[in-house]
Amino acid sequence: MKKNLERGFSEDSLKNARKFYLTYKDRISETVFNLFAVEKSETVFSLFEEKPPFIVSWSHYLQLMRIENEDERSFYEIESARSGWSVRTLQRQYNSSLYERLALSRDKEAVLQLAKKGNIITKPEDIVKQPTVLEFLGIEEKMKYSETDLETEIINKLQKFLLEMGKGYLFESRQKRFTFNEDSYYVDLVLYNRFLRCYVLIDLKVDKLTHQDIGQMQMYVNYYDRYEKLGDENPTIGILLCKENNDALVEITLPQDANIYASEYKLYLPDKKLLQDKLRQWIEEADIE
Repeated sequence: MKKNLERGFSEDSLKNARKFYLTYKDRISETVFNLFAVEKSETVFSLFEEKPPFIVSWSHYLQLMRIENEDERSFYEIESARSGWSVRTLQRQYNSSLYERLALSRDKEAVLQLAKKGNIITKPEDIVKQPTVLEFLGIEEKMKYSETDLETEIINKLQKFLLEMGKGYLFESRQKRFTFNEDSYYVDLVLYNRFLRCYVLIDLKVDKLTHQDIGQMQMYVNYYDRYEKLGDENPTIGILLCKENNDALVEITLPQDANIYASEYKLYLPDKKLLQDKLRQWIEEADIE
């Protein structure tokens, strides 16, 4: 031990090395240092048919080793590599319970894929989180604010907002105006998702969601599908970011094939243990092994 310390290995470094071995021993071989040499190489992501080697930095693994759940840890490792997250971004995504929020928005098969492939965007449901966390806006939960205030803060912190929304988002416009039958309408935020190849319209609601809000979004989506989207693009998605969601109201108001989703937003980081318990209960009820 003394010899190791004299050569530059601190006690903490040795403890971390031991913890790394115990955490990833199924992946460690004689070529472990060679595996680290391919860090961030695109070749390690070849469809993830086999478990990837070590694909992020040692600083990332110091954070990842703190995650006890193996599936959750694997998800954050894959997403860190694929999305190029910094260590700070990894910490923020973990603290915001990204894994639990995505899992609670998916069906049984999709939950199983999160740990193996990360968040793969293939259908509209893949871009919806429950809830959407906007703690970076710096708006106090008890403060009275308008939809315009919320929109302004989102635009001021647009990069962080797009990161929270997910992968592949491009910003087009705020308060996008369109005219129909001589009446003018305004969409709060117009985004485009390059993975889904479609417009994503966002309407902000600082109060409880109503059926009028849902109907208005349906009209926005219909307009974009008929007059804005190109022939080779996919149907428009509508997302209602509301302070208080009502899933039953959304279900009864919209047809089953509607491309409209509602997500509560939170101005503070969610209780991670509460979400973990909720996910555990959901998995048990869904009989996911």
